[in-house]
Amino acid sequence: MEKVLNTIEGVSAEVTLDPPVASITMETHVPTEQLQRALSAAGNYTITDAVDGIILSQPANTGSTSHAHPPKTISDSSKRTYYCPMQCEGDKMYNEPGSCPECGMDLIAAVTIDDEDDTTYLQLKKKFKIALLFTLPVFILSMGGMIPGNPLSLLIPHHVADWIQFAFTLPVVFYAAWMFFERAWISIRTWKLNMFTLIGLGSGAAFLFSVVALLFPDIFPEQFKGHNGMVHLYFEATTVILTLVLLGQLLEARAHKQTSGAIKALLKLTPTEATVVDEKGDRVIAIDSIIKGDLLRVKPGDKIPVDGVIVDGGSSVDESMISGEPVPVDKEEGSKVTAGTINGTGSFVMRAEKVGSETLLSQIIELVNTSSRSRAPIQNLADKIAGYFVPVVFAVSVITFIVWAIFGPEPAYVYGFVNALAVLIIACPCALGLATPMAVMVGVGKGAQGGVLIKNAEALENMNRINALIIDKTGTITEGKPSVEKVAGFDGSDVKELIQYAASLNNYSEHPLAQAVVSYAKNNSAEIRNVTDFNAVAGKGVTGIIDGRKVSVGNKLLMTETQIVLSDKIENLIKQEQLSGKTVSYIAMDGRVRGYISISDPIKKTSKRAVDVLIKKGIEVIMLTGDNYNTAQSVANDLHLTSFKAECLPEDKLNFIKQLQAEGKIVAMAGDGINDAPALAQANIGIAMGTGTDVAIESAEITLLKGDLVGIVKAMNLSAMVMKNIRQNLFFAFFYNALGIPLAAGILFPVFGVLLSPMIAAAAMSFSSVSVISNSLRLRNSKFRLE
Repeated sequence: MEKVLNTIEGVSAEVTLDPPVASITMETHVPTEQLQRALSAAGNYTITDAVDGIILSQPANTGSTSHAHPPKTISDSSKRTYYCPMQCEGDKMYNEPGSCPECGMDLIAAVTIDDEDDTTYLQLKKKFKIALLFTLPVFILSMGGMIPGNPLSLLIPHHVADWIQFAFTLPVVFYAAWMFFERAWISIRTWKLNMFTLIGLGSGAAFLFSVVALLFPDIFPEQFKGHNGMVHLYFEATTVILTLVLLGQLLEARAHKQTSGAIKALLKLTPTEATVVDEKGDRVIAIDSIIKGDLLRVKPGDKIPVDGVIVDGGSSVDESMISGEPVPVDKEEGSKVTAGTINGTGSFVMRAEKVGSETLLSQIIELVNTSSRSRAPIQNLADKIAGYFVPVVFAVSVITFIVWAIFGPEPAYVYGFVNALAVLIIACPCALGLATPMAVMVGVGKGAQGGVLIKNAEALENMNRINALIIDKTGTITEGKPSVEKVAGFDGSDVKELIQYAASLNNYSEHPLAQAVVSYAKNNSAEIRNVTDFNAVAGKGVTGIIDGRKVSVGNKLLMTETQIVLSDKIENLIKQEQLSGKTVSYIAMDGRVRGYISISDPIKKTSKRAVDVLIKKGIEVIMLTGDNYNTAQSVANDLHLTSFKAECLPEDKLNFIKQLQAEGKIVAMAGDGINDAPALAQANIGIAMGTGTDVAIESAEITLLKGDLVGIVKAMNLSAMVMKNIRQNLFFAFFYNALGIPLAAGILFPVFGVLLSPMIAAAAMSFSSVSVISNSLRLRNSKFRLE
């Protein structure tokens, strides 16, 4: 669908199939009918204006957005879903287990809490046992001639042994391993050539050759016959190859379960019950029965059931499973608590604010599950190579047969046939296809355990390439918990009245500085008054009318915009506050500055350490803040930052990032507020502080749950580890095939007399993919380090 839509002139489309949405941006309007015609030509897809009662909003000044829906394979989030590990169709999901219709690979279950019961693994285990049961006697009968004295031939005549081998091969081919031939046919029909194409061709050729040779031996030329005049049969090669491939698939399915261990650990954090407090007293209810506003009692050692706020009591809470930090966090009345974290020795009552899929834990699980299935750009290289690889291998196999038939020793045709089979079998590109997805799955899960949430694999890859980092000040470098140091008045202004007016205006704002002013007013028993004509001026402050007086509270930019003149005396006084690292908001009424608010927001203890590490890594760290120059300079000096810009509006941050990108920089932006959202979206990598707003988190590719700059170092180190692991996996796959194909073709035979049996080739091929997954699993034991 995505490819088809992008062929329409002026259209840029991104398609996901779970949920079934096509996000379409147009340079000029394209009629829905034209989009529908293009989709109809691609398959049975239809466009509708709305899904579940929602219509996507139109992107500003660019065009419109539509929804495109396939009528099938829509996943239900309440049931188990499945996806192709080779990601043939992106993030397409299926409701039933089985094989991918494009490449034939076994579908993998998206991780669920009851994932221990793995249907695919159990089915493969059953089929492997059956295949092994019938393969062993075939192998023994075929290789009996190698036993000194050949005692088996005395018990079972040669022609009877051949028919027994044929009979025992049938269950292996037509039951235990029949799925491989089905997948080979699918891969040829869809021209998605893969490992099953080669397995099907190789083992199928050996089986059909043997059947024809058993039934009609006289039709073969002498070159195919041994010294006894009989055509050698390859039933043992057929069964052993298929059984070894089954073993590889079985081990691979088992390894798949291990790669998702981090997601399962998150799922197990979800409690199943909670204690609700109501007029009937305390009673235990199922977690699904909790509704917003419910009062819940959390006892010592309990898992916190949903996201909410403490209304009575307090305790220390272990949040390590969410943030990756081992030190318990003290909570008191008014503190927010998160589902899945573990209460310490205290007891408290909380009010439920977010339930079900709205909780942070649910969002983390969904994000990790989705991102673990996403594609990293480096995988495009593997996909492109794999597209040419199978036809090339087939051509090499044919050439191998021809060369041996012409130049090989007698029986030349037999040598040619066996070596051609070995080439087909050993060159299976399964390891190549699994190299990236497995590392991404483990890496994303590892990141989640360390408090680093990655929205997609592209962000995970690109994080390793950034060379410029933009950081906001408030809530990113600083604690984001500002407090009012003092409120001062000019010319005899009533300080209590200034506090009332400033708090009344800021009561309508979501900014952390505004909330600090409101809290200060409440602590000083100041009255919050009604405001009319309220206006929040992005990056500057707030204005409104209180008791008929026009009031403005904000920075110097707001004073300039509202044409309020600042005297030299006032500016010098404010400058002294700012040089000590304080943020200052002017309070103006009726066109005159009446006073100011001095606010402190301490720098996080980890910020300086993280900035030092990032600079040592060669990253250009630049602070962009809406705060004044003097305060920004004080913070920059504390962090040893050489680059910063003050008094930045949201559009200034956005344009600065565009400027860096135009210079060829790969830019990451870290922020936590609504004002940061445009810049986060523009940056190559947007990094949101988990302590910030939902809008900022939604705009970012990476979210740091703990909300400090150390998380950026963690994310960079994680990216480096995963990309190193992927490159290792790709090397193993390429090196294995580069070495294996010549050996299978018989390159060592002229000098050393060594040939690679198709059965040995099958064993090597099967374990190659398992080795790639095993290498990926090493990431689980890696540690985040600040270096």
